[in-house]
Amino acid sequence: MRKGSAAEELAAGFLRREGLSVLEHNARFRGGEIDLIALERDVLVFAEVRLRSNPRYGGAAESITPSKQRRILHAAECWLQGAGRAHINRPCRFDALLLDGLDEARIQWIRGAFDAS
Repeated sequence: MRKGSAAEELAAGFLRREGLSVLEHNARFRGGEIDLIALERDVLVFAEVRLRSNPRYGGAAESITPSKQRRILHAAECWLQGAGRAHINRPCRFDALLLDGLDEARIQWIRGAFDAS
């Protein structure tokens, strides 16, 4: 299994244990991708999973650039217009799950890491 896929599986399990329902993994659209889509009570959560095992290239949070954020926002819009149509009136949040390795104890969950503005 690729490290990225392993990180996403680890993050999905973490969110489930935190009480979220994971709706979809790797929602891909032309121009963007969302790693995980979940529900936390009535809030729709679009989550970006970032694994950085080598700090020499910057931390996981720094890798979620404004350009990356725009691609995630675009993908969220596409998902809501298609498969996620039933959730279109729910409040949405964009979270980040940052991993410095493939160890659940090292997951940093940032709720509302960025917004749609």
